[in-house]
Amino acid sequence: MLNRVVLVGRLTKDPELRYTPNGIAISNFTLAVDRKFKNAQGQRETDFIPCVVYRQLAELCANYLAKGKLASVDGRIQIRTYNDKDGQKRWVTEVVAEDVHFLSPKDGQTGAPAHTSNGTHYGHEVNLDDDIPF
Repeated sequence: MLNRVVLVGRLTKDPELRYTPNGIAISNFTLAVDRKFKNAQGQRETDFIPCVVYRQLAELCANYLAKGKLASVDGRIQIRTYNDKDGQKRWVTEVVAEDVHFLSPKDGQTGAPAHTSNGTHYGHEVNLDDDIPF
């Protein structure tokens, strides 16, 4: 069995950070990802994909990502259910991010963007002018 997803897109708003009663950090954000092909009107359609990140990686995403920033997410698709305040069963499909690359340079700086993997920063060069190869 395989459940793997890789996304590259821009955040639609700043990540939301919260903590569980046990103190585990959870960050949620949505990536806007353009489809590869244009529609009949010659425009690219965009998918808005909810992502969730846990622990130290969640705190890093909340601190360093922001609306409009380019990021890549490597993770898995998760489908969960919950009952809303009216007792209705709701389904949520989201990507649980295990690895996040910050592809936009820091504000006011140029150079290599940050890369996070399970909460660790690494140097990572990306040429934003090149097309992404997938």
